[in-house]
Amino acid sequence: MDSVRSPEWPAAPLGGVAANSAAARYGMSSGTGPIVGRAGPPPTAPPPYRPSSGTGSVPPPVGRPAAPPIPVKILVAGGFGVGKTTTVGAISEIAPLTTEAEMTSAGIGVDDPGARSAKTTTTVAMDFGCVTIDRSLKLYLFGTPGQTRFGFMWDDLARGALGALVVVDSARLDDCFPAIDFFERAGLPFVVGVNAFDGRLALELGEIRWALAIGDHVPLVQFDARDRRSVRDALLVVLDRALDRATRDRKA
Repeated sequence: MDSVRSPEWPAAPLGGVAANSAAARYGMSSGTGPIVGRAGPPPTAPPPYRPSSGTGSVPPPVGRPAAPPIPVKILVAGGFGVGKTTTVGAISEIAPLTTEAEMTSAGIGVDDPGARSAKTTTTVAMDFGCVTIDRSLKLYLFGTPGQTRFGFMWDDLARGALGALVVVDSARLDDCFPAIDFFERAGLPFVVGVNAFDGRLALELGEIRWALAIGDHVPLVQFDARDRRSVRDALLVVLDRALDRATRDRKA
């Protein structure tokens, strides 16, 4: 991770990658999609993501004390005002640690949470929470700050992480490009989670995949950052993606 540069947060160029379709994966047409996106897909793509069929945890033998759960660090990243703090707070089994500060007039024209947002505070360092998956596994969640000026913190927060959930607002796709670029450069497994504001999306998932120029090996899911079960399901996909990467690396 030391060799990974913090995101430079460039402005997204016009144009998209029409060849990056999710039709085969999701059984839907990719459509024409909006004319937004990055310059191109990552230079090399791993094999397509395939969820593994887990067998669940095995209880310890009678008379033997259970081992403490294995800690797994997961990042919750994305642009400004996409729902990262809400995501961590919805699933955490402890009172989440937040570093929220009131937004002031100095941020007008700099921090844009979107027209639909009533956001009045912003994360100035990180969010932290944890959730026990089962007796053998516990997730520690670290939410990244979303503003450009805090991009330098991402290297430190990503150190030791096994995977990431990139939260996306379907109405503001440009804001998530730096996060996707960061994890692609870092080689860290990630899942793109489209937050369904007001229970609906501005675009179909196929169109979002096309616009973001992400390969079929990157899971793309819809979830609700306010709903505990929905967040849980998205994090389980991140965990499965991380375990899939670890298994392939061990076999290599």
